[in-house]
Amino acid sequence: MAVGFIAAVFVYGAFGVLVAVPMALRGVNRFDPAAAEGTLGFRLIALPGLVVLWPLVLARLPKADRS
Repeated sequence: MAVGFIAAVFVYGAFGVLVAVPMALRGVNRFDPAAAEGTLGFRLIALPGLVVLWPLVLARLPKADRS
């Protein structure tokens, strides 16, 4: 039981990293135009939140493309 839970957390985190790194480098500009001028420090601070909230980020991505 615990092994399955740990495996699920690991998979969730792995998908989070796969989504968060490209979003922190380029995709954040789609959500907030002011983020285009964000520094590397800003992007590093946003990275953990993007890792944890990756399902919400992916859900909002099509809406951000339309605006």
